[in-house]
Amino acid sequence: MDHFLYRDGVLFAEDVAVSEIAAAVGTPFYVYSTATLERHFRLFDEALAGMDHLVCYAMKAASNQAILKTLAALGAGMDVVSGGEYARAKAAGVPGERIVFSGVGKTRDEIAMALEGGIRQFNVESEPEMLVLSEVASAMGKVAPITIRVNPDVDAKTHAKIATGKSENKFGIPIAKARAVYAEAAALPGLEVIGIDVHIGSQLTDLAPFEAAYLKVAELTEQLRADGHNIRRLDLGGGLGIPYARSNEAPPLPTDYGKLIQRTVGHLGCEIEIEPGRLIAGNAGLLVSEVIYVKQGEGREFLILDAAMNDLVRPAMYDAWHDIVPLNEPEAGAEQLPYDIVGPVCESGDTFAKARMMPQLQAGDVVAFRSAGAYGAVMASEYNTRPLVPEVLVKGDHFAVIRARPSFDEMISRDTIPEWL
Repeated sequence: MDHFLYRDGVLFAEDVAVSEIAAAVGTPFYVYSTATLERHFRLFDEALAGMDHLVCYAMKAASNQAILKTLAALGAGMDVVSGGEYARAKAAGVPGERIVFSGVGKTRDEIAMALEGGIRQFNVESEPEMLVLSEVASAMGKVAPITIRVNPDVDAKTHAKIATGKSENKFGIPIAKARAVYAEAAALPGLEVIGIDVHIGSQLTDLAPFEAAYLKVAELTEQLRADGHNIRRLDLGGGLGIPYARSNEAPPLPTDYGKLIQRTVGHLGCEIEIEPGRLIAGNAGLLVSEVIYVKQGEGREFLILDAAMNDLVRPAMYDAWHDIVPLNEPEAGAEQLPYDIVGPVCESGDTFAKARMMPQLQAGDVVAFRSAGAYGAVMASEYNTRPLVPEVLVKGDHFAVIRARPSFDEMISRDTIPEWL
């Protein structure tokens, strides 16, 4: 569910007409709904009611300060994967004890930053990282709380580029090696082993892979406890998907996911962490864009938009589907035409959809990409010297620009010309 609905034929974001925002800030832009962000976080929090738990929002999905502060106010923890994300979480007022540091390539500087600023735990991805973490923590006179990410070799049945729990993926250590690696960790100075971490992929629409992975984690928990480790926290990752196309079968609900967690690992008495990102932010955002031209090609018609692959890269990168709707609701039974919907970037890959059935549109019409709140603005670039588009947050009947569009002068001024030129 989201809070982007037609009212009297006009698309609204909560109680604000999206056209009003477009007139104020110009297109393209991202707009987020506070009500949707809050509702989706609460769904996860309520799904784990009765268990000691923390919902750590996966910041890589959308990391604007306003979004982080909205979720932090509800008690969210943060899952970060870089020093920059750690700094963003702290700047948003999230205390270190609610920040989990994931990621396969943590640097010494990033580790030191988190140890100095406070951290809930490091999710360790490899033995070399574990050794570096021990060295840095010991040199600082600190003790680093850790879980070790195990790779359960479970096929998440998702896009190959967002699968993370198979044996050929770069993430975690093979679960078959876990007991030996945990023994090594327990013997290292500066480390405190507190739990297990697992994450098998993103945009999962079936609970079966989660169940297979979590049953393996439950078995490993018992084995590690028998080996003398005080396993008291299970980080179960994120990955629950959203329905990008309305024709798709709806993914599982957070309530069903919570029941699965209770059924597979609830008997262990561990604190549970989950790291949802896409399901919290995905349907909470739109990308809004204007039609520049309608171009007749050879056997096809193009809608050329002012948004491009540098603004929303998911279709180019993953062949991802986003529903695209006009801001003015078409009349019932209105004729639908097939359009190739593209952007102005000089790449053939700058294509959002092919032969997409849409009501007849013309230059100056405005459309909205649904389910664009996750992995949209955070993955944007300035390719072709195109400014990063504004981000807007709506709450009730008012809105605010939470990231402004930079001017060309601001973009160019970041370059430095050597004195010899």
